[in-house]
Amino acid sequence: MRIFQEFKTFAMRGNAIDLAVGVVVGAAFTTIVNSLVKDMINPPLGLLLGGIDFSNFFVVLKGTGSYPTLKAAQDAGAVTLSYGLFINSVINFVIVAFAVFVLVRQINRLAKPAPAPEPPPPAEVQLLREIRDLLKAQQRS
Repeated sequence: MRIFQEFKTFAMRGNAIDLAVGVVVGAAFTTIVNSLVKDMINPPLGLLLGGIDFSNFFVVLKGTGSYPTLKAAQDAGAVTLSYGLFINSVINFVIVAFAVFVLVRQINRLAKPAPAPEPPPPAEVQLLREIRDLLKAQQRS
């Protein structure tokens, strides 16, 4: 029963909940970035390169014949090196990394740093204050 209590304490900590929220938001953000790369960036880039689709860049490692698309090669049972999909993944990563960088930069810009605590006065000033307070106390009595 003790392990369940420890797990409950762990799971209810703010950090674990923040991490869970981050994972869920990150998954949704990844879907958006994948669509951005697949549907918005790759088509114009492919058009600039002569209508080439990155996802169909591949090399047949084992198999016979030539295949017009990666799906056709995989359906035929050919072993492929799908470097076009890797290029898409690199583009996704760069976009996600840049978006996270911009987000963190803006959050850091908005979050004002806490003011630094005032440094304690030198020992001589503290001693003079104590003497002043003692003299005031003696004058009152």
